[in-house]
Amino acid sequence: MAEKLDLEEVKASNGEAHRDEPLANGPTGQRKSSPEPMSQRVKRIVRANLLVILTVAGVIVGVFIGLGVRSVSLTETQQIYIGFPGEILIRLLKMIIIPLVVCSLVSGAASIDPKALGKLGGWAMLFFLITTLIASSIGVVMAFIIQPGNVDMNNTTKYDDDMSGGVPEKKEVIDSFLDLIRNIFPSNLVSAAFQSYATSYKMKNKTGIMEKVPFGVDQEGMNILGLVVFAIVFGVALRKLGDEGEILIKFFNSFNEATMVLVSWIMWYAPLGIMFLVAGKIVEMDDVGKLFTSLGKYIATCMIGHAIHGALVLPGIYFIFTRKNPYTFLWGIVTALATAFGTSSSSATLPLMMKCVEEKNGVSKHISRFILPIGATVNMDGAALFQCVAAVFIAQLNKTSLNFIQVITILVTATASSVGAAGIPAGGVLTLAIILEATGLPTTDISLILAVDWLVDRTCTVLNVEGDAFGAGLLQFFVDKASKHEGVVELSEVRMDGDLSAAAPEHSPLIDKRGLDGAKADLSAEKESAM
Repeated sequence: MAEKLDLEEVKASNGEAHRDEPLANGPTGQRKSSPEPMSQRVKRIVRANLLVILTVAGVIVGVFIGLGVRSVSLTETQQIYIGFPGEILIRLLKMIIIPLVVCSLVSGAASIDPKALGKLGGWAMLFFLITTLIASSIGVVMAFIIQPGNVDMNNTTKYDDDMSGGVPEKKEVIDSFLDLIRNIFPSNLVSAAFQSYATSYKMKNKTGIMEKVPFGVDQEGMNILGLVVFAIVFGVALRKLGDEGEILIKFFNSFNEATMVLVSWIMWYAPLGIMFLVAGKIVEMDDVGKLFTSLGKYIATCMIGHAIHGALVLPGIYFIFTRKNPYTFLWGIVTALATAFGTSSSSATLPLMMKCVEEKNGVSKHISRFILPIGATVNMDGAALFQCVAAVFIAQLNKTSLNFIQVITILVTATASSVGAAGIPAGGVLTLAIILEATGLPTTDISLILAVDWLVDRTCTVLNVEGDAFGAGLLQFFVDKASKHEGVVELSEVRMDGDLSAAAPEHSPLIDKRGLDGAKADLSAEKESAM
C-alpha cells in the first residue's frame, strides 16, 4: 500500500496525474468546459478593445461631420470653433512631450549598461536608416510609374497664390546640414524646449561685390533633437556616478511613471479630440473636387507608396526576423496610429505609442522609452517617401528629365534630411526645399505641395510612428534572444564547473594540505643535505 502511494506521488510530481486535465493552448481531454456564450464573448472583445473602437469611430464620425457641415456656409470664426476640441487634444499631447522625452531617455540611458546602450542605439539607427532608404526608393519608383506630374495644372494657380506665403526661405544645402548639427548641441536647454536654430541670410556689399552672408536666428518650434541628445548623455553620466546618481535616477523614473499615468488619462479624451480635428480640417477645405482633379494623382502616388511600405515592407521585415504575426502587432498600436492620423504629429503621438507597445505588444519599458523618442526624432519613413514623390512630381511638372545622378541625390538627400525633419505638422515640407536645392529644381512649386499637405502629412505621420513601433518590437525580440542565449551559456558553464569538481575529489583541502606539508619536508631535507 505504501509503495502504491509513493507511485502516485511520483506520478503527481512528474505531471502524469494531470494527464486527463485539459491543456492550455492544446487539445482537451475527457473534461470539457462549457462554451462561452456569444454575447459574453462579444462583450469581452469590445471591453478589451474599447479605446481602439472609439478612436477609429472618432475618425469615421469626424469625416461625416465635416462633410455634413460643409454644406452650411460657415464663417472662419465658426470653423475655428468646430476644431476647438481637437486643438485641446494637441495642446495636451504637446504639454506632455518634453517631460516624457527627457525623463524617459534619462531613465532609460541610466538603466542600461553603456556598452549595451551603444549596441542598442546602433541597431536602432541601422534599422531606421535602412527602412528610410527603402521608403525613399519606393517613393521614387512609384512616382516614375504613376507619373503624377503629367497632368493639366491650370486649376492650381489659385493654390499658388494662397500658399505662396508658406514656402520656406531658400537655403543652401550645406547650411541646412550645419543647422542640423548646431541643433544637436543647443546653447540653451530652456529655449530648446520652444525654439530651434536656423540660418538666414543678409546681403553685404564688399568692394563692390554683393555677398550673401549667413547668420543665425531662433525660429519657433521645439528643438527635440537637442533635447534627445542631452537626455541620453545625461543618463549615461548619471550611471557613471554610481551610488551618488541613484537618487536622481529614481527621481527621473518616478517622474516618468507619473507622466505615463497622465498619458493614460489623455488617451480617453483622444477619440473626441480626433473626431473634431478631422471634422475641422474637412470644413476648412475650399474646393475638394478641383483640388483632387489637379493633384489627385500626386495624392494617390503618396498614399499608395505609404500603404505598400506600411502594410507590406515593415510587417515583412518584422516577420522575417521574429517569425511572429506582424498584423497582431499592428492591431496593438491601432489607437496610436489613429491618433497619428488625427494630430499629424509624431511627437504628439509619442505618449500614446509608448503606452500601446508596452501594454499591448509586450515591449519592455527600458526599450520603448529609450527607442521611441529617438525614433520620433530621426525615423521619418513617411516623410522621406513623400519628399521623393514630391521631388519627382515637381520635376515632371517642369518637364525636367532626371538623370541617374539626380535620382541618387534625391534618395540620399531625402534619407539624410528626414532625420532633421521636425516631428510636427508640415515638418517634411520644410526639408523638401533641401532636396529641391540639391537637384536644381524650383522651390516655388512647394506651394502646390502645401495645398494638399494637410492630407498627405497624416499618412506620413502614420507611417513614421508605425516604423518606430516595429523598430521597438524588433529590438525587444533581439534583446530577449540575447538574454536567452546568455542564460544557456551560463547554465552550461555551471554544469561544466560542477563536472570538474565532481571528477577531481583529490583536490580536497586535506589532501592539498598534506601534499604541501610533504613538499615543505622535502625542501628542508634538500637544504640540510646541501649544507
